[in-house]
Amino acid sequence: MKKILLMLLVLPLQLLAQEPPGSVQFWDTLKNHCGKSYLGEIIAGGKEGDGFTGEKLVMHIRACDANEIRIPFFVGEDKSRTWVLTKGANNLILLKHDHRKPDDSDDDVTQYGGLSPNTGRADIQFFPADQFTADLLAHAANNVWWITVDDTSFTYNLRRIGTDRLFSVKFDLTKEVETPSAPWGTED
Repeated sequence: MKKILLMLLVLPLQLLAQEPPGSVQFWDTLKNHCGKSYLGEIIAGGKEGDGFTGEKLVMHIRACDANEIRIPFFVGEDKSRTWVLTKGANNLILLKHDHRKPDDSDDDVTQYGGLSPNTGRADIQFFPADQFTADLLAHAANNVWWITVDDTSFTYNLRRIGTDRLFSVKFDLTKEVETPSAPWGTED
């Protein structure tokens, strides 16, 4: 009887131990949307004249490889932004912002972001600013980005710690929209 009771207690622990890390589950959820585009709206931090407010906001989960996911973020006719997520061997995820000019060359401010400090949860990943970001943009040294994803929405968020700077855009994953043409720096 004790042996059966012990097995009943240990079996759920073994099953939990076999669950993939949160970052892997997060990654797989994003990959389920590969090739699809979604309309977004600013839910925090928008203000007139910021370049985002009043513009059509579309994200396209464009490319999904085993260790890289590229998500262009279109702001009206501006195709300069792509969020690049890279999953390392340790299942930590790196977020970088690839910014391009209309001629496809690198913007002066590009490749900033950060590495998740742990594998996080299946529905949220955090990315504190890395040293490259601090060196490139001193004012962004205290940035923390995070992405949430579930069955109905994807949010991209930025908080500048120590300030009132907060920006969040939420995309409705229940309604696909027409995919825009390639972002700057990428060919169709």
